[in-house]
Amino acid sequence: MQTEPKITPGSWAMVGTLGLIWGATFMIIELALEGITPFWLAAARISFAALLTLFIWGLRGWPLFQSGQRPWGLLAVIGMLSSAVPFMLLSWGQQYVTSGFAGVSMAAVVLMVLPLAHLFIPGERMGPRRIAGFLIGFVGVVVLIGDEALASTGAALEPAGRLACLAAAGCYAVSSVMMRRLPPVDAIGLAAMPMLFGMALVVPLAWAVEGPPPLPDTHTLILLAFLGLVPTAGANLLRVLVIRSAGPVFMSLTNYQVPLWSVILGVWLLDEPLRPSLLIALVLILAGVGLSQWRALSGLFGSGATRPRT
Repeated sequence: MQTEPKITPGSWAMVGTLGLIWGATFMIIELALEGITPFWLAAARISFAALLTLFIWGLRGWPLFQSGQRPWGLLAVIGMLSSAVPFMLLSWGQQYVTSGFAGVSMAAVVLMVLPLAHLFIPGERMGPRRIAGFLIGFVGVVVLIGDEALASTGAALEPAGRLACLAAAGCYAVSSVMMRRLPPVDAIGLAAMPMLFGMALVVPLAWAVEGPPPLPDTHTLILLAFLGLVPTAGANLLRVLVIRSAGPVFMSLTNYQVPLWSVILGVWLLDEPLRPSLLIALVLILAGVGLSQWRALSGLFGSGATRPRT
């Protein structure tokens, strides 16, 4: 039986953590692509993540379904759309597009989730305040990226690369809504099974497209392990917990933070210049989040939890 989304202080903490983790991911992917081909990067990332998640799941006794329903087909599709397919699309697409465009593409998940959740998930209806809040937040993301979002790399396959990034965003949006519609399932099992299904797709496909796996250097292996263990395995578990408890629309707020954290980490760790647009974008993003989740915020600071209706 599907429960209504419930937003708690823990939900906000998990969404904030995901934004920080995923905010650094595009930079790591670009560095890793210097030492490995894109499909094998995706294969290594998902394989590391699957092994770690399986280990944790095994320690708990392999629990999975918590009702009489056994939606194996739905789990398989979620696995393809939440890991294997978008990982390959992003790894391939980032060879030809700017990191700014990739960041805007991930923010578009928010707008893709909104109509899907409105149509298929009770309690996630679109109201004027939610629509306005999400649009304001998206404008903030565009301001944050600025000219970089429209900058051209000059690559012949750049249009295809942009389509690949947008298609990856669409995969994340659809898988989030599908995950919310699953019957009661153990959270760690739900994080592990899609990884297994995704690995079963991406490893043979990488072999077929790019040949036998290359032997990367130590630096690249460390980057691949990080991608698999932190923004994939660890963050995927948090993503499942948020979607199953607070809903995919609330989860999609993470995508506003990803480009924001990318800029902050660049200024802090790489001595990149602090652009005035960063502060403007920060205000717009926080305003959009606050407006779209006004009732959630009111309940959070009032009773400690709420069921969003806007």
